[in-house]
Amino acid sequence: MKPRESSPGQDKRARQALCEAFLSLANANEVAAFLSDLTTPAELQALADRWLVVGLLKQGLAYREIAERTGVSVTTTGRVARCMGAENSGYNIAWQRVAGEQLPGEANG
Repeated sequence: MKPRESSPGQDKRARQALCEAFLSLANANEVAAFLSDLTTPAELQALADRWLVVGLLKQGLAYREIAERTGVSVTTTGRVARCMGAENSGYNIAWQRVAGEQLPGEANG
């Protein structure tokens, strides 16, 4: 990635705008099109691999087993696991929503 000069506030606004763009999309096909435009094939594969790791970690597989099955490094698997252990983990929120599980604090619908 090329170095560039920007302020922390500018970076935060850019990330927020990106999040708003994702929220504007109506379905998985639109998200797929946006991701295809936004990322290189290698970046998109890395994102997909990390999401695959989430599911395998949820199944309780060991890091080395995940690496053998997916080709994702043990280091990346460990990073995903650490993120999943954080409060308000985006991985966990997305996983629970995809699985149809209720998140803590959400009202029964």
